[in-house]
Amino acid sequence: MENILQKIDTTAQFLQKSTYGFQPQIGIILGTGLGELANHIAVEYVLPYNEIPNFPVSTVEGHKGRLIFGELGGKKVVAMQGRFHFYEGYTMQQVTFPVRVMKALGTKALVVSNAAGSTNEHIYKGMLMFITDHLNMQLSNPLIGRHYEEWGERFPDMSHPYDSELLELACNIADIHGFPYAKGVYASMTGPNLETKAEYTYLHRIGADAVGMSTVPEVLVAVQSGIRVFAVSAITDEGYPADRVKRVSLEDVLDIAKKTEPNLTILVKELIEAVNL
Repeated sequence: MENILQKIDTTAQFLQKSTYGFQPQIGIILGTGLGELANHIAVEYVLPYNEIPNFPVSTVEGHKGRLIFGELGGKKVVAMQGRFHFYEGYTMQQVTFPVRVMKALGTKALVVSNAAGSTNEHIYKGMLMFITDHLNMQLSNPLIGRHYEEWGERFPDMSHPYDSELLELACNIADIHGFPYAKGVYASMTGPNLETKAEYTYLHRIGADAVGMSTVPEVLVAVQSGIRVFAVSAITDEGYPADRVKRVSLEDVLDIAKKTEPNLTILVKELIEAVNL
């Protein structure tokens, strides 16, 4: 049976062969309802997940399930149009497998987006929140298990998981264009249910500004691998204070996420263009 290193190598070799040696500089993970950013990539190759060896398949509405290679902001990128979640029944190692593969392909930086609920009374639906830190509430960790030296440190430091230069660039871009944003702490829960009023209040009290069901596993692996990270949440619902909590459907989340896409597109394009790797 292949071990995880062999699987990563097999997948990376397949992708390099399928894209004639394309070497992405930046990886992009597009979250729920945010996949249309891919339309702004000068696409060179598109591979459905179900055609890629060892790749899981996205099962969530709003996640198209394609790996896109091309150019954005003058740099070579690989974009996941749809991600994998712990709540889908995948292991943490499966959820983060694409990040390991991105590292094997030579990726130096990772841009991650997600849809999230606010747990901060000053952060509203339709805003973007640039993640400055996180709380891992998923009850598991992709770094658990056998360690391989090729991955980086066994005990990676997480005091600064989100790249300060990328964060500063993002704030400058948002200020120039005048769209609403905040900076804050993201809590990652297992899902798939949304939180109760009591849970939103608890998350607020322990320091979270927004809550979602993704991102942190991928960030843990990226940081261990030496990949620079920028992450942004599209705020699609409000959970604090309790009187702001409304019933929310997936359709509501997708609708609000779609409305944030123009600002997110500007942000990611200009961020990628400005960053020095």
